[in-house]
Amino acid sequence: MGRGAGREYSPAATTAENGGGKKKQKEKELDELKKEVAMDDHKLSLDELGRKYQVDLSKGLTNQRAQDILARDGPNALTPPPTTPEWVKFCRQLFGGFSILLWIGAILCFLAYGIQAAMEDEPSNDNLYLGVVLAAVVIVTGCFSYYQEAKSSKIMDSFKNMVPQQALVVREGEKMQINAEEVVVGDLVEVKGGDRVPADLRIISSHGCKVDNSSLTGESEPQTRSPEFTHENPLETRNICFFSTNCVEGTARGIVIATGDRTVMGRIATLASGLEVGRTPIAMEIEHFIQLITGVAVFLGVSFFVLSLILGYSWLEAVIFLIGIIVANVPEGLLATVTVCLTLTAKRMARKNCLVKNLEAVETLGSTSTICSDKTGTLTQNRMTVAHMWFDNQIHEADTTEDQSGATFDKRSPTWTALSRIAGLCNRAVFKAGQENISVSKRDTAGDASESALLKCIELSCGSVRKMRDRNPKVAEIPFNSTNKYQLSIHEREDNPQSHVLVMKGAPERILDRCSSILVQGKEIPLDKEMQDAFQNAYLELGGLGERVLGFCQLNLPSGKFPRGFKFDTDELNFPTEKLCFVGLMSMIDPPRAAVPDAVGKCRSAGIKVIMVTGDHPITAKAIAKGVGIISEGNETVEDIAARLNIPVSQVNPREAKACVVHGSDLKDMTSEQLDEILKNHTEIVFARTSPQQKLIIVEGCQRQGAIVAVTGDGVNDSPALKKADIGIAMGIAGSDVSKQAADMILLDDNFASIVTGVEEGRLIFDNLKKSIAYTLTSNIPEITPFLLFIILGIPLPLGTITILCIDLGTDMVPAISLAYESAESDIMKRAPRNPKTDNLVNHRLIGMAYGQIGMIQALAGFFTYFVILAENGFKPVDLLGIRINWENRYINDLEDSYGQQWVSERRHRAGRVAASSPVLQELSNICPQFPITSANILHITNVNSFLCAFLLSLVCLYLPGSFWLPRTWRSSLSSNFWGPISGFPGFIIIALETNAVFPTPHPTPSCYAPFLHGSLNNKILEFPLWPRGLRTRLVFVEDAGSIPGLAQWVKDLV
Repeated sequence: MGRGAGREYSPAATTAENGGGKKKQKEKELDELKKEVAMDDHKLSLDELGRKYQVDLSKGLTNQRAQDILARDGPNALTPPPTTPEWVKFCRQLFGGFSILLWIGAILCFLAYGIQAAMEDEPSNDNLYLGVVLAAVVIVTGCFSYYQEAKSSKIMDSFKNMVPQQALVVREGEKMQINAEEVVVGDLVEVKGGDRVPADLRIISSHGCKVDNSSLTGESEPQTRSPEFTHENPLETRNICFFSTNCVEGTARGIVIATGDRTVMGRIATLASGLEVGRTPIAMEIEHFIQLITGVAVFLGVSFFVLSLILGYSWLEAVIFLIGIIVANVPEGLLATVTVCLTLTAKRMARKNCLVKNLEAVETLGSTSTICSDKTGTLTQNRMTVAHMWFDNQIHEADTTEDQSGATFDKRSPTWTALSRIAGLCNRAVFKAGQENISVSKRDTAGDASESALLKCIELSCGSVRKMRDRNPKVAEIPFNSTNKYQLSIHEREDNPQSHVLVMKGAPERILDRCSSILVQGKEIPLDKEMQDAFQNAYLELGGLGERVLGFCQLNLPSGKFPRGFKFDTDELNFPTEKLCFVGLMSMIDPPRAAVPDAVGKCRSAGIKVIMVTGDHPITAKAIAKGVGIISEGNETVEDIAARLNIPVSQVNPREAKACVVHGSDLKDMTSEQLDEILKNHTEIVFARTSPQQKLIIVEGCQRQGAIVAVTGDGVNDSPALKKADIGIAMGIAGSDVSKQAADMILLDDNFASIVTGVEEGRLIFDNLKKSIAYTLTSNIPEITPFLLFIILGIPLPLGTITILCIDLGTDMVPAISLAYESAESDIMKRAPRNPKTDNLVNHRLIGMAYGQIGMIQALAGFFTYFVILAENGFKPVDLLGIRINWENRYINDLEDSYGQQWVSERRHRAGRVAASSPVLQELSNICPQFPITSANILHITNVNSFLCAFLLSLVCLYLPGSFWLPRTWRSSLSSNFWGPISGFPGFIIIALETNAVFPTPHPTPSCYAPFLHGSLNNKILEFPLWPRGLRTRLVFVEDAGSIPGLAQWVKDLV
């Protein structure tokens, strides 16, 4: 009853329903993964944490309890997604895209051969040869493509490499080393410098612990980890350590709060692996191209199939003709041409620091309309640099030049001497050994990024910091911590051997609170309200530039109370840390790369929107965005407008602001419609303080706007966005292995400017592929029309199947590939990105030009040459009509020509094999109009070589002894007279197309001129009802009338 209620039970329907249900379930799971990490473990007190996980915070879990949890939750490992077998990937290369068209052609050839074999005693092998060659072309090209793109989806392999092998846990009060997969929720885990964190941990105790989160966030600076709850966001609080991050120094103890797929890293891995990636633009273009070519081929094939039946051919013969016409429309050499062109461009991009992993990504980058770029290391140099200093109540710009030629302040100031001494002594960064001959700014350092910036600044300005430290040896130190927010050290004074100096740096407001005086012009004065206001103004101004500001102070300890040899206690402080003397401020910034502003400007002129997506503070992000041109000069954000008008931000209409800075906390509460509104109404956008999931949401929002999106990333957290984007771009230097595997392209120099170079190359290959395809398709009509006239008029077949193959796979391919070397047009980066829906690789206009214009001229050239040579040998055109059957019959040896001469089979076949080189020459001339009329590219050495190679190949086929096996060519028949009539048409194609481009006319009226014709015939209008619109030119043949006996009379008769 249940089965019959409502509808009849159907296994198929149930399967479809289950499939739909699984898809919806998967989408739901991915939507959950895209949401922010929701946990409250970082907010719990230690007692609450112990109760939640039923664990003794000193003894850990019992062994039995650990075994029960392991049985419940499973091992601490990432679940690998279903993988695609290599043979399936190989088959996709063999049977995907353009390959399927060639396979269809090959199958039709074998079918035609089978029909002929059944009908005839001695069938022609042409179709068999053609089928074999087509299959070989697909197999060879497929193997090549598979080799080039053998990247597969190795994302999870990279995640596996990040899983630690062993972990140190405390169970039942005893420390034990166990396999990391056996770690369970609630385990008490210890990590030390050099260890990889085995799971997500809530820190309960630490000693100077710092972790490297670069594999997760991409930020290179080590992060302090301590038991204190410091931020609502679990990704930013200090009391959480994440699975797979590295502990670089110190020790820590923590309770495991998540394992395997439930960790933050596991969520990202699952999200990256579960995302469905759309087809690339070039794949869609190839599909569109196949549809067009198939449509043309089927239309012509069916049309002439019907015509053949009307003309009285049997249906089997008509089917042979149908198959022949369809196969003739298949451009056999185009698959190899496209693959080689993409490969050449990929190699060229690699030389420009863009390593392309997926050949189709070469063109995708050129189609890009939106770039979502990281800030750190991509737009910036990924090295903190001192930018400004405030001392003596003035802001000074730092001089970072090697020769210190850009100094903007007096270095003899006693205040600067004190400030530089504090910055050099209260600093743990050091230069790595063996770099004495390297410029200071390029030296590698060991230490925190901010301290490294201070080290380089002081080294440049004051000389060797190492010697300064030797002269002022350190006797005590308190490292920076999140509670105090300062770093302190005590040193023996160089200028007073019996006393010490205390130096301190840290958060400016914390440092100022500890000071009672300020150093101005080398003299200590009280820190009154006026100086506090001056400090506040300077602090706000430097902070408003997006710079990280540090405050510096000192105290000369009295030698009587703190003599040489005094034991300073940094745990139970026995020295003053209040009433210090404030000296100044120093601010640092990760400066933009020099080439980035120009690259962003190129993007803007090319119609590409550049969006900054960063985890940095909005003020810093906005300052860098303005510095590199992402936010243009004069364009205001809502906050800028509110500040200018002195009104609340809520009263400003968001649409009045061209620029927009979106905070991650605001983005978290936005609906998709609100995000779409921002992306649609603002041309200059910065997203700051974003989380890993938000970057993916931003990419999806851009794609909803119809944009082709490129995304840069370097951390594991970027892998979902890299995979979802139309083209993912990973950093070669700073990027994690996971991000590199998820990306389609790798920037070897981590430089945003290289992306713009890649965009230009991508646009260039699209233009050049268009030219290659246009060039290749023009041979279809001159290859098809002889076959059509063979069917309709019964003339001898001028071009055989193998001859066509030689043209398509031999003489055509080399010039077509040479077009990949053509340089860019001058306006290539001044046009808007192409619209994938309207600007196609192959469109109806290109098909019309290839088939209706150039193809017709080439066909005319072939037939003109064919009829001229046969007329020279005695067969007038009118006498060729209906002669096919007798001509092809090898047993008829008394066939009469127009003058009554009898021809044996062998002799007449020699006379008829003359049309093979005509399409070759026309094709070579056809390559010329692919260049602008003033272009020098046509003289490019590669193009010249390609012309010569193709031409010589045609001569080999026609003249080389032993080449007589090539069907429908015969070297003996091609005397010097052959080259006269054929030589005019290449020039005609060039002149016709260039004339059409420069002087378009509404009425096509081509005319002809030949010196050997009677004067009354010269300049006679050639009446062609279907002549291509806009061609007005003269067809000129330079030929001595006496060189071809009887030709003038023949042409008179023909006209």
